[in-house]
Order: sequence, then C-alpha cells, then structure tokens
Amino acid sequence: PSPTLSACAAPRVVSVGPPRPPVLSSALAMSEPAAKKARTDIAALHDFEYRKPKVIAEIGCNHKGELEIAKELLALAKEAGATVGKFQKRTPKELLTPAQYNAPHPNPHNSFGATYGEHREFLELSIDDHKKLQDHCKNIGLEYSASVWDTTAAKEIVTLNPSLIKVGSPSNQHWEMQKVLRDEYTGEVHISTGMTTKEEIEKIVKFWEEGKGDAKNRVVLYTCTSGYPVPFEDVCLLDIRLLQQKYQHRVKAIGFSGHHLGIAIDIAAYALGAEWNERHFTKDRTWKGTDHAASLEPAGLAKLCRDLQATQTAMRYKSMDILDLEKEQRAKLKWGQYNKDIVMGKKA
Repeated sequence: PSPTLSACAAPRVVSVGPPRPPVLSSALAMSEPAAKKARTDIAALHDFEYRKPKVIAEIGCNHKGELEIAKELLALAKEAGATVGKFQKRTPKELLTPAQYNAPHPNPHNSFGATYGEHREFLELSIDDHKKLQDHCKNIGLEYSASVWDTTAAKEIVTLNPSLIKVGSPSNQHWEMQKVLRDEYTGEVHISTGMTTKEEIEKIVKFWEEGKGDAKNRVVLYTCTSGYPVPFEDVCLLDIRLLQQKYQHRVKAIGFSGHHLGIAIDIAAYALGAEWNERHFTKDRTWKGTDHAASLEPAGLAKLCRDLQATQTAMRYKSMDILDLEKEQRAKLKWGQYNKDIVMGKKA
C-alpha cells in the first residue's frame, strides 16, 4: 500500500527529467512535419516543471446568502486541502438589463426571489461581509478570493487587495472591468475562457500585454467549458495544450476550471500541465441553487487534493534504469537473474 500523501505538503517543483527520444517504426512512420512536431513536443516536455498543484474551492453563491454558511464552507475547504476559497461579487442592477432583472428565474425551484434580479440581490454578500470572510481565511490559513462580474464589483474587491481575483468566462470581454484589475490592482488575475473564441482569447492576452509594468505576468489563463454539469466529451482537455503552445510564455500559468462530475478529469488536467485547478464546492449537493449539482462536497474535494499531490510526486522519469526498490525484485523474479547460472549453463 502507498503512504498517505498530505494535501498540504510543502511546495515543491518536480522536473520531469531527461526525455526519451520518440521511436519511429516503419509501420507508423511519420511525415517530416509530424516528426518535427513530435521532437518539439518532447523538448517542451523536457523543459516543463510540474509545480505544486493549487486548488481553488469555488464556493461562489453556494452559501445561499448566509455569512455563517460561507464561513463554514471556508473551514471545510481548508480542511479538505484547498489553496483558495473563492466567492463571487456582482452588482445586479449594473450587470443585468432591466428585462433580465425583472424576468422570472429560469428555474423557479432554485430561485431565492420573485424575479431573477431579486434572486441575485438575495445571494449577494456586502463588501463588509467579504472583508469578514477574508479575515476568516487569514485566521484559518486559507487564501481568500472572489470572481468579479462588473466594474463596481471589481473596484470593491480591489479594496480588499486579495492575492488573486478571478474573471469568469462570462466577463472576460468586459474591458472596463479588466482595466480596473490591470491598472488599479497588483495581484494575480485568473481568467477563464469558457464560451470564448480563439480570437477573443487573443484579445484578452493582448489587453494584458499592453498594461504597464509586468501586467501580463500576473495572468493565469484557464481552459473551461461553460456548462453545469459538463459531460466528459465536452470537457475538451486537450485545449490545455493549445493554451500552452500559444500562451505559456505570454502569461504566468495555465489553469483548468472544471464543471464535470467526479475528479478523474482534474488529475488528467494537471498531468497535461494545468497548475491551477478550480472546482465548485458545496457542503451538500442537494441544497437549493443552480451550482450545487456541479459541485464537489468535502469528501470529494479532499480526495481531489490528495490525488493531485500524489500525481505531482509521480510526474518524473526514472533516475536510473533499475531503481533501488526494484533491485531485490529483479534478483528474485526476473528470468535470467534468479536462474542466471542455469541460463548461462544452457548457453555454454
């Protein structure tokens, strides 16, 4: 049995070590461009460093508008091994059109108000509440963060100066809001790219490259599919490689924001190079609200943090052909080793 790995192990960087050259058999011979691309991919893998996986527990509005539930969820996220506990901040009357604000919630069963606007207002925590949540995070040793949806919300959260602020997929073309984050804030800005074209992603990165100082190196770019929940065939994990190929030297890091079920996909995302992993988090998936069904409960989040840490430990090449722990097994089990005298006698 493997030893238990702590989700809160000390930060460490794992280099994958010297790569093995690709083998080109005659049956699977590559064209020259394909072979060149394979060599390039291997070289990129050689240079890649698997840093400590970081997990964002996206509480969002799963607190149901209650500060004490929000604090409880932070404590549960910390206990599970998360790096960050994150909420959301909106200004509903600024964000929504009058028609949207006054319309009924599309799923009345999950609504906390007579209209969608009232529903959103009910779930909003004040900036004073967010300050209390930030203080609670400091007390328990968890990073606080929030996703901002509009300019007013961005300005409010910036006053708290958290280590990172998130821009969700719906807001990643909101330039006035992002200008606040770029020019009036110095922390990391994490940006999801769900329901976003490749041209729009390029606009995001260029916008940050145009910022003063080292703005672009404060950006973490996430691959994401915007659905709740997302079926496995629509997760599209290989988009992580596309972001790496184009942006790994233009932003600080690449992340993965998942809305799927289970935790197997997250492990694959890390193996593909996503340093940051964001998952919605709740205490009870049966609670009222639209995000709970696509959220992890405490036990699931704890397993995810544990498994990501185990995966980081495993992401390396063998340092020698026969590892020390293999030597005894090789001598005892491998043909030509345990019966070397007999085999050599036959050859003689």
